[in-house]
Parts: sequence; structure tokens; C-alpha cells
Amino acid sequence: MKGADAEDRAAAHLRGLGREVLARNYRMPGGEIDIVSRETAPDGTGGTLVFTEVRQRRQSRYGSAAESVTPRKLALMHRAALTYLTRELGRDDLPCRLEVLTIDGPAETGEIHLLDVVE
Repeated sequence: MKGADAEDRAAAHLRGLGREVLARNYRMPGGEIDIVSRETAPDGTGGTLVFTEVRQRRQSRYGSAAESVTPRKLALMHRAALTYLTRELGRDDLPCRLEVLTIDGPAETGEIHLLDVVE
């Protein structure tokens, strides 16, 4: 599957940051969220849900991995996150954020960056 290696590395990276991965490849009509994770709050309580889009570019010929994220993709991520919140958790007012994890170079060894999505 295209992108599976990058998503595996991204999930491992997020776990290394102390996050709990709740879902991968969460699908809904018209969109998908690559990884849903939870950051634990400093006091050990629930924390923040994080919806992560994984982008990888083996070569920079057509731009960086970050440059491949379009406004349309961000809008789809936002809609998919709201769907996840309401469908899976029954509410849409929980602390959460969107981010993009990029890998520039091979999935196994490329450089990783985490970018918060600002709306």
C-alpha cells in the first residue's frame, strides 16, 4: 500500500513522543485521517486529541512533503476530525488540533517534521 511505510514510521514517532495512537486510516465519505492520537495532559488526565495527516516525498522534484498539503486537503481534514469527534466520541467540543507530519526522503530514513495546522 502506498504510504504505509511512512504512516508506520509516523505512528512510531508519535508513540515516541508519548502519545497513544487511537486510530489509523480513519475513513469517512470524502476523506480520511491518517492517525488519531492522544497527548496525555501533564496531570495525567485525558489530554488533547491530535489528528495527523502524514505526507512523504522521496524526492524534492515536485516540492517538499509540506508543500503537497493543499487548502482543500486541510478542509477535508477538518471535516473528518469533526466526524470522528461526533461519530466516535459523541461530541465535538473536546480539546483537539490538526497537524501534518512530513517525511522528506525515504520513509525509513527521511527527515521528519511536525507542523501544526493553524486555522
